[in-house]
Formats: sequence, structure tokens, C-alpha cells
Amino acid sequence: MVVGAGPSGILLALLLARQGITVTVVEKSTEYDKQPRASFYSYPATFEFKRAGIYDEVAACAFHGRGVSWRYLDGTKIASLPTGIKRKEAEIISLPLDELIPLIASHLEREPSAKILLGHEVLASGQDEDHAWIDVRSSAGEQRLKASYLVGADGGSSKIRHDLFGKNFPGRTWDKQIVATNVRYPGLEKAGWETSSNFMVHPEHFHMVARMTNDNLLRVTYAEQVNLTRDEMLARQPGQFKAILPGSPGPNEYELINFSPYKIHQRLAEQMRVGRILLVADAAHLCNPFGGMGLTGGFADVGGAYDCLYGIYAGRADDSILDKYNDVRREKYTTIIDPISSSNIRRLWDPEAIEKDEFIQMLHRAETDKDVAYEMAGGATAVMHDFTQYYDKVVPVSS
Repeated sequence: MVVGAGPSGILLALLLARQGITVTVVEKSTEYDKQPRASFYSYPATFEFKRAGIYDEVAACAFHGRGVSWRYLDGTKIASLPTGIKRKEAEIISLPLDELIPLIASHLEREPSAKILLGHEVLASGQDEDHAWIDVRSSAGEQRLKASYLVGADGGSSKIRHDLFGKNFPGRTWDKQIVATNVRYPGLEKAGWETSSNFMVHPEHFHMVARMTNDNLLRVTYAEQVNLTRDEMLARQPGQFKAILPGSPGPNEYELINFSPYKIHQRLAEQMRVGRILLVADAAHLCNPFGGMGLTGGFADVGGAYDCLYGIYAGRADDSILDKYNDVRREKYTTIIDPISSSNIRRLWDPEAIEKDEFIQMLHRAETDKDVAYEMAGGATAVMHDFTQYYDKVVPVSS
């Protein structure tokens, strides 16, 4: 049973259902998430899309990115990730979540062993020796649902994590305010920027501008003053766009689709496995959005949880493999996701240090060193892990 019908929960359910495993997805909302959240998918995501049998459909709908650059506020390029590297691990595609989630759900709905329960709020969760369970409330009333295993994929404010650990969610909150928006604006093309994703370095106006779709829908995530109300931030949005977007557009030159202010965190749950209960993605860990490490790490969690649960179902592993899941996924967050994502945001507000930044210097080396460029192009694979190596009989993982 999976709680949460976000991208991680619904994809995990599809992977399991494709193996004939009975799986129920329980979601509090009566519709799928339409907020302007992460929508860029690197190799850990596309790998799982292929295993779930949906990659071709996602790729046909998606925007295929053309590189990543770091720039000063006036648009001057500092450095870029190597582009044109012939390595499958280098691919980055984009599809907004309000398109991706229904696409995955449409496949899940056709699986005879799967069920999606929207409009079901989890009131409590727990486990005994034989089952994990949740008490839910829906329009039909209250009931208890049981399963062999329960996966909390219910986001940063996870009810499942709260039931396990209370308010304890170790880590920190950045003393920064950011605003995530989706906006339709052709300014990147007019500016002549050769890369579709761009990180802008400035102590006050640090931000990200990235094209998400083939019709010039952009993700613009920008810094804002702290301690403002949502209405105050919304009132300041036209001025912010004029200051940060290429071409300094006025409100009549773009279409604002979504506007979502939020605080940013770096946090990791005490454990990602407690008995029959697992945590994945934002329910297990959080990081700032600059660089996409949160979504990338979340999909790597999904692949790991799938391999472990399938191994148990198929009789190729006992449930001690879930301890491996806990240990490895927490280690990946601590040693890769947290430090890289923290460095990603810090370098954006320090233009004085950017040229001396080790990562930026490596990008410069990659411009002339093909080996460095090739290595950097596959960097996202570091968050992945093959749990089938712990099966009694190893099952090959398709690529």
C-alpha cells in the first residue's frame, strides 16, 4: 500500500503492479497535484520510466533540454555543463507534474492488481506482526486498510513519517524565502541563450530560469525577501520579473500560470524503514530545489524500494533487504544529495567566489577535456544503487 499519489508514489505503484503485485494508492486530495513543483528528469528518473514501460510516452510529450548554464544577472555566461555528450545518462527531459502524474496514473488504472483511492485522508497508521495498516476517512466514512507493507510517499508534511517519529525531522531550514512560478514567456529564445536551464548568480536576485515545455512554459524560481505575506510577494512579482528575466518584461508580455512561495529545507528522517513501513522521496528527505536533487533522489528511492519489495514478493530476498534500503538511501542523502544541493544554492548568492568555485572550475576543464565532460554528464547516477545484488538469486536490472 502506498500513501501519496505524487510522482514518486504513483510510479512506485506502477512498477509493483507491473509485476502482478497487489497495490493500493491512497491520496488525501480528490485530484492530482497541480502545483509548480519540480519537473526535470535526469537518468535516475528516466531509468525508472523505462522499467515501468512509460518512457516512450513521456519522452514523446516532454521537452528535451539543451544544457545548463550559470550566469550573472545580466545574462553573461559563467560556465555550462557539457552538452552533446553521447551518453544515455546525460539526458534531461522535462514534463510538468500536472501532465506526468495523470500519464502514470492512466497506466496504473489499467493494471488489474492496482487500485487508486483519491479523496481518502489518512487519520492514523501503524503495524503489527503481520500487517501494516492505515485508518482513512472518505465520503463513504471511515475504514481500516491493511497491507503487507506500507510506503509513505506523502510529501514533506508526511502523515506516515509523523506517525513514526512525531515532529522530529532532523536537519535545517534555510534563512531564505523563494517563490516557484510557472510562466509562459519566449524571452529565453529572444535573449539568444543556448541553454534551456539557467542558474543566475546574484546576492539578492539569485534565481533559476528553465524552459519546461515546447511552447515556452518556463519554471522561474526566485529569491524573495523573508517575512513577507503571500499577498505582499504576489504584489512584488511583476517587479521581480522585470529585474530578473531577460528582456525585463512587463506583465503584458508574459502569462503567469502558477505562483507558490515556500521555505526551503535540508532534512532527513531518522529512519526510512521501520518494520513494515518505508518512506520514500520528500516523506523521507528534503532539500532545496536548485539542481533537482530532491526529485532525482526521490526517484532513486522509488527504484530501490521497488527492487526490495519485488525481491521479497518473488522469494529472492527476505525482509532484511529493507534494512539495506534504509542504510543505503540514507547514506546517499547524507553523502551526495545534501552536500551537492547545499552547494548548488550557496554558489548562487556569492558572485565574488563563483569563479573560484571547485564545481565551476571543473566545468571549465570539461570544455577541453572530453574525459571530464563524459564523467560529469553521468553524474546523476551517483544517487542510484542496485539492490538486486542482495537477492539470493540475482535478477538482472534492465537498462
